[in-house]
Amino acid sequence: MSPRVVRWGVYVLIAIGFAVACAFLSNWQFERNETRADQIALVEQNYDAEPVPLAERIGADGRLDPDDEWLPVTLNGEYLAEEQVLVRNRPHGGTSAFEVLVPFLDADGRLFLVDRGWVPPGDGDAPDAVPAPPPGEVEITVRLRPGEQLPASGRGAPEGQVPTIHLPTVDGLVDGDLITGAYGQLVGEDPAASTVLGGFDSPTEDPGPHLSYAIQWILFALMGFVFIGYIIRTEIVKHREELEGSAATPKRPRRRDADADAEDELLDTH
Repeated sequence: MSPRVVRWGVYVLIAIGFAVACAFLSNWQFERNETRADQIALVEQNYDAEPVPLAERIGADGRLDPDDEWLPVTLNGEYLAEEQVLVRNRPHGGTSAFEVLVPFLDADGRLFLVDRGWVPPGDGDAPDAVPAPPPGEVEITVRLRPGEQLPASGRGAPEGQVPTIHLPTVDGLVDGDLITGAYGQLVGEDPAASTVLGGFDSPTEDPGPHLSYAIQWILFALMGFVFIGYIIRTEIVKHREELEGSAATPKRPRRRDADADAEDELLDTH
């Protein structure tokens, strides 16, 4: 087997390996696109649904059904304002804002965490002021959300604050047994607080670039084979031209060495 054929075989193996990697990445983007489509469908189904009592969606085990995310629920009870916790570095209003987490004691005796909204950062490590929730008996409507993970970086937060809405961490900072399967983003309060906090934007319905990325990876795989084919074809054409050029060039007689000619002339004189 000629060295050229071996080299071409290596080229093809490289193209196949590149295509396999592209296929993996393309499938990953297809899966992300499907996941994003499911998220959008869930928001469309639940976001503006009619509110139902908390107990109808969060049972005694405190767990949140993934299909109930964003669903509005109602609670009747009172805020435990003295147990307030701030979650830092939240992207609101073009700043690293603070979201205000306040445990809510529901009429059924359970403690549920409510994210009342956000306040802008202050001059130090805390906001300059945090408006208080309405005192006494309150009826609230919130949208159900799952808790967040702890930051992978391991970063912490000052006293009275948390880096993310990690419900077991918040549970360790407040008195009582907090429901740790879900929390609620505030929709409305009755009676309303004297000062309203910054609200939450609706979830975006942008599907993202995942589908276009998936198609691009497929095209990259095809381009890899086209490129390898172009290289092989170029080498074949070049080799053919070299053979044809060698056959078309007439052989010239070798020029005799000048010293050899001189020796011949000397011999002829004797």
